[in-house]
Amino acid sequence: MSTIKRMNMAYQNAKVIPFDDTSRFIFFSDCHRGDNSFADEFANKRNIYYHALKQYFKRGYTYIELGDGDELWENLRFKDLFEAHKNIYFLMKDFYDQGRLHMLYGNHDIVYKNPKVVKKHYENWLNPQTRMEEPFMPGLEIHEAIILKHTVTGKEIFLVHGHQADWFNYVMWPLARFMVRVLWKPLQVVGISDPTSPAKNNKELFKVERRAKKWIASRGNMITVIGHTHRPRFPEPGEPALFNDGSCVHPRSITGLELTEGELSLIRWSFDTTEEGYLQVKRNLLEGPRHISAYETY
Repeated sequence: MSTIKRMNMAYQNAKVIPFDDTSRFIFFSDCHRGDNSFADEFANKRNIYYHALKQYFKRGYTYIELGDGDELWENLRFKDLFEAHKNIYFLMKDFYDQGRLHMLYGNHDIVYKNPKVVKKHYENWLNPQTRMEEPFMPGLEIHEAIILKHTVTGKEIFLVHGHQADWFNYVMWPLARFMVRVLWKPLQVVGISDPTSPAKNNKELFKVERRAKKWIASRGNMITVIGHTHRPRFPEPGEPALFNDGSCVHPRSITGLELTEGELSLIRWSFDTTEEGYLQVKRNLLEGPRHISAYETY
């Protein structure tokens, strides 16, 4: 099956969410929430991510996570992830309780393609104080793709993780998971990267982007937002409308995309110091804002 067929299938089965010029969304992906071990790349960015997501919650944003939120290739048990990053999951629950959370699965959490696994992980949690299971995110659905559709213009924004443009990580994911879990996780601790990952291999990264652009061209330059490669991308008008929100496991920061009142912005959250020498978490605008109407369809 080709990239175009895989992307078309994701588009056809996508959840459709209406939006208008008052809507606010934040897109993050590739958090790779782990078990707080030396191999957990998210652990050092957890405080940045938590602060950023807290600000978006206060400001009324809807959070859409574009896949690879949970690192389920390196880790066998979701329980270990939940215990390591419990404050993050409860903040996500706050979004969920207000109907402001939508999640996609990527290759590293592709097991969420099975609703039974989603239910097992997110339906309930064990309260250590009462020693009773209590509802957590009952009825949560994790999709392969989402279409944001403007209620007035009908303009669509397609959201997908992006591994659909990566044959090895889409078709051969059981083998890739085995290699990561058995081989690359121990080597990662000593600084050796997985060469099969487009996030660690520029040659694979460019292939993924090239294939995704071909699909975008086949759909009349539809605005498409992916993750997967960990490489932030914010195209100019006239270029293929392929956006990438980056990742939450950059060495010193996290990146994401905001859709605020019809305008897209590429942003970075990172630690910074005040003049007095205090550490603070700061938002920086990298690209934009640019209205979605700047990207014409044909």
